[in-house]
Amino acid sequence: MSGWHQSQQRSGSRPVNMNNIHPPVLVVGAGPVGLVAALTLLQNGIPVRIIDKDLNPHIGQRGPAIWPRTFELFNFLNVQEVNTLGKPIPIIRACKPGTLELLGESLFAAEMESTPAVPFHAPKMIGQQLLEAILRRHLEKFSCSVEMGTELRSFEQSEEGVAAVLAKNGVLETFDTKWMIGADGAKGVVRKQLGLTFLGETRDDFFIVTGDICLTGLDRVCWHRFGNFQERGLSLRPTDEIGEDGWHFFMSDRELELMKIVQSEELIFETIASLIPTDITFNKLVWASEFRGNMRMVNKFSEGRVFVVGDAAHPTGGQGLNSGVQDAFNLGWKLALVEKGLADRSLLETYSAERLPVISKMLEITTSMLNEVLTTGDAPIQRSPTLFMLGINCRFSNIVLDEFATPIEWKFINAYGVLDEGHLEAGDRAPDASNVLQMGRGESDVKTLFALYRPWYHTVLVFAPSLADANPIMGALEACDKSVVFKAVVLPSSTPVTPIASPCADVVLVDQEGYAYSAYLVEANQTKVFVIRPDGVVGAIVHGAEGVKRYFSKIFFDL
Repeated sequence: MSGWHQSQQRSGSRPVNMNNIHPPVLVVGAGPVGLVAALTLLQNGIPVRIIDKDLNPHIGQRGPAIWPRTFELFNFLNVQEVNTLGKPIPIIRACKPGTLELLGESLFAAEMESTPAVPFHAPKMIGQQLLEAILRRHLEKFSCSVEMGTELRSFEQSEEGVAAVLAKNGVLETFDTKWMIGADGAKGVVRKQLGLTFLGETRDDFFIVTGDICLTGLDRVCWHRFGNFQERGLSLRPTDEIGEDGWHFFMSDRELELMKIVQSEELIFETIASLIPTDITFNKLVWASEFRGNMRMVNKFSEGRVFVVGDAAHPTGGQGLNSGVQDAFNLGWKLALVEKGLADRSLLETYSAERLPVISKMLEITTSMLNEVLTTGDAPIQRSPTLFMLGINCRFSNIVLDEFATPIEWKFINAYGVLDEGHLEAGDRAPDASNVLQMGRGESDVKTLFALYRPWYHTVLVFAPSLADANPIMGALEACDKSVVFKAVVLPSSTPVTPIASPCADVVLVDQEGYAYSAYLVEANQTKVFVIRPDGVVGAIVHGAEGVKRYFSKIFFDL
C-alpha cells in the first residue's frame, strides 16, 4: 500500500497471522471467485478457511477476459498484478473457411478512451491459472492457504452456524463454522444441497471444445479465426502465459463428434490441422474441455447462513468470471460487518437483492450474443460497451439513499446499463478522479480517489467550497467507528494550496484539475456529500451529516 494507507493502517487491512483462529467462514472452491471472496474477508479482518476438492491448482486459460469494472475491484483489493500482467487483446483476423483469404479484421471490444474518471478503459486477457496464482499469493500475506484435495461432502445449518462434512485423503472431518460461501461451480455440492433452483437453459445447439495448446506455424501478431461457429470454426489466440508457442483455442464442428474429440489429443490435433490451411507443428496439448451454452441462474443467492457466488449461482459464458468476482466483492464487506457485530444480519439479504437483477440482465445480453453467433456464425463485432460493466448499478437497492434524485414511482431501472458520465445516482459505480492533492500532513501528495477506496470501510466524501463549510459535517460524524468509516474533504481547484488540515477529517484533498468535481457532478460553490461503499458503489448522495446518518442507519447497528 502507498500514501496515506501507510500512516493510517486500518485493522482490516493489516496482514495478521490467522492460523490459530477458528475461522468463522468456510469458502468452498478456490477458483478466482472463491479466492476473491476469501481475500475480501481477510482484508476485513475476518479469518477464512478455503478448500478445493482438486489435488492441484487449476491449469489453463479458461475464462481469460477481464473487463474494466473488474479491474477496478482488483485495484480496491490492491491486487495490481492483474492489470500489469494482463495483456492487451490483439486484433481478430478472420479468414474464409479452409483458406488464408482474409475476410476482415475486427476489435474484440469497442474502443473507449481512458479518462480521469475511468482509469481502466479496455478489457485485457489473463489466464485463470495465472490469476489464481496471484490471488493465492495475496492470501498468503494473511497466513491463509488453500487446502487442496479437500472436498465438501455435505452440510447442515442451524440458527447458530454450519456443520460441514469434509473429506481429505479418505478421512472425514466435521468442521463447525458460522458461515459458508459456495464457489464450487455449477456442479458443486453447495447449490445442490441448498436446493436452489436453476432458472434458464443449457443450449444443446452450442457445443465447442476449448483449451490450451502449443503449436508453431502461425504468426503471433493476431488472434486468428478460421471458418465460422455456425458450421466449422476455429479460434486461436496467442498467449505467452503457456509458452512462446502457446495458444488458447475454441473449436466447433457440427459434423464431428466433439465429445469424442475432446478426449483425444490426437483427434484435437487432427481437427485443428483440418481447419488451418497451412503447415502447423503441434508440440503439446496443455488442457482441453468441452463448453456448452449454459444460460442459467439460481432463484436466490443464499439460504440461511450459506451463500453461492460465481458459477455456483450463474454458470454462463462470456462474463461469468467477472460477474462472479463482483458477487464475491458485494457479499464480502456485508458479511464482514455482520460477523464483527456492527450490522444486523438483514444486511446480508441485500446481497441476493442487489445481484439477482444484474445477473438476470447479464444473461439476457449473453444469450443475445450467443443467438447472434448461432445465426450468423460470427461473434458480434466490437462487443457493446455494456460489457465493460461500468454501468452496472443497484439504484433499486433498499440500502442506498439519494436526496438529490427525483423519485419516480415505477421507474424502470436497467441494472446492467451503459456508463453515462453525465448522470450519477446512489447505487452507481463511484467514479475515479486523478490529480487530487492531499493537504495537511507535511508534504502535499498527489492522489486519485480510487487510492482512498478499500473494501474494509465506507468513504465519506464531503465536497465543500471551504474547510469551514465541511467541518460542521465532519464534526457531526466524529462518533463514527474509524475502523469502518473514512472521512475525506474535497475542496475545489480554486482553494489556495497551503498546508491545511481538518480536526475531524482523515484527509483533506484539493481537486487541482477539477476532475473530482466534474466526475461527481458538483458545482464549486456547492456542498454535497457522497458515501462510497466498500465495494466502490455510491451508497448515498446527501446534503449533509443528517443524510449520512440516515444512510448509515441502513447499514450499521449504531454510528
